[in-house]
Amino acid sequence: MSRRTIGIFALILGLLAALGEILGIDFPTARWFFETSREVFGLKWKFAGGEFLWFGWLSALILVAGGLSYIIASFTGGPPNPLTLRRLKRFREIKRGYYSLVILLGLGALAALDQVVVGKEALAVRFNGKWFYPAFTPTPFKGSDFGITGEGADAPVNYRKLKLDFMSGAAEARGKVIMPLVPFGATDDTLQPRSKSLFEREGIFSESGERIPYFGLAAKYHNVEEGRVHLRYTLRGGKLNGAVDGWDVNNEKVFSAEYKDGEMLKQYYSGTGTIEGFLAMESSELRAMKYHPAPPLPKEQNWLGTTSQGYDVLAYLYGGLQVNFKAALIFLPIVYVIGITLGMLMGYLGGWFDLAMDRLIEVFSNIPFLFVVIIFASMVPEQVKGLPIILAILILFGWMGITSLMRTAAYREKERDYIAAARVLGAGTPRIIFRHLLPNTVAILVTLVPFTMSGLIFSLTALDYLGFGLPAKYATWGRLLNDGLSNLSAAPWLVSSTFFILVFLLVLITFIGEAVREAFDPKKHSYYR
Repeated sequence: MSRRTIGIFALILGLLAALGEILGIDFPTARWFFETSREVFGLKWKFAGGEFLWFGWLSALILVAGGLSYIIASFTGGPPNPLTLRRLKRFREIKRGYYSLVILLGLGALAALDQVVVGKEALAVRFNGKWFYPAFTPTPFKGSDFGITGEGADAPVNYRKLKLDFMSGAAEARGKVIMPLVPFGATDDTLQPRSKSLFEREGIFSESGERIPYFGLAAKYHNVEEGRVHLRYTLRGGKLNGAVDGWDVNNEKVFSAEYKDGEMLKQYYSGTGTIEGFLAMESSELRAMKYHPAPPLPKEQNWLGTTSQGYDVLAYLYGGLQVNFKAALIFLPIVYVIGITLGMLMGYLGGWFDLAMDRLIEVFSNIPFLFVVIIFASMVPEQVKGLPIILAILILFGWMGITSLMRTAAYREKERDYIAAARVLGAGTPRIIFRHLLPNTVAILVTLVPFTMSGLIFSLTALDYLGFGLPAKYATWGRLLNDGLSNLSAAPWLVSSTFFILVFLLVLITFIGEAVREAFDPKKHSYYR
């Protein structure tokens, strides 16, 4: 990816973030900066007339300024370094690393689409001849905006149900609803217990595509989408065995019965009307009840099942992917700026500054990293904990490795003839460090980036798995892994899906790191004449 491409992407993202806040539009990914500024403690200033979202505006300003500087530098910086071009050519020749980078960038682009791919808000709704765009509107719509009356008139809209109402003509005026590819929220969308059709063969009920008699709970529903049960049965060996409970349309329990081998032994009814009328009420076919965590149910659009909290697993994994990419985009630049600056100063200046910083790094390095992060994370109040706070804790201990490597590189390079020539010509310390020393250590930096990113993902996953990471409003792979291991025998799909996506991402990053290290290794590709 060229410098100009990076600059254009940063410029567009910063402009979209600022324009979205001014115009009241939630652009994918760009909305995150101001949403974080609103939600996280300390990232906004409150005053009598309102609030100033300083973090959001600062982020937008940095993206715009950085993007413009990169674009300008791409036109004024002269031709690319031939050595860099040879290294990039060697990297492309290492197919495993090159294709891994392409896949990783594709995953990043997918994560950047945000609510276009995954979300419970409709992308577009056509109602009474007008188009609405709920997923891109910060203010939520009410049910009355789309012809819903009664209790749901002032409540937030359930767009999945609204789509079914429009398709069936149940709404006052028919319309059209366009949902994301995965029509579920990552963490703020608890689903009703799922169900699956049962098939009867010679008086024996079994699940679709199976001939094994069904054991468990089954029900007939007043409304499958809303999970409103009419009659709930217990099946053993594919036959009705055990207690039966029934609820009327107002969700009041009015019926009970007892079955044995498909034969009713007794029944009791306390509702209005006759028992025959209650049993004959319109309801769904008999369906197997799948309480959370539910297995994969493609017909319900839960392709990987649901978690113990009732979240869709695919949506949750997508949310975790977004969290990892956002964390990397914040963590890596800050850690590298701190590590490069301190390491270069230590190596170039030496003396008391190098000695003091070296002793500080030794002290911090001998402290168990994970334990310290857990202690700091547990000290942060839950109401202020968020991604910026956790990243600040990780950054506090994440700069030391880069600093040590850059210190060593600066010690080695400062004795070269080109540094002495720069001193003779009157170059100051900042210019020597950032215009002469730094470009000659780029191979070290580029090689470190993939492994730093994989270390960040592993740290976030470990903290969330142990319960000391991000709060529950964030979708995290560590929490999902913990949920899966807690329900390993009942829901193995939770562990398998999380393990696969985590290992897949880490393997991609490792392949990229190995390819970069080989392509930029001066010992393999240096020639002396």
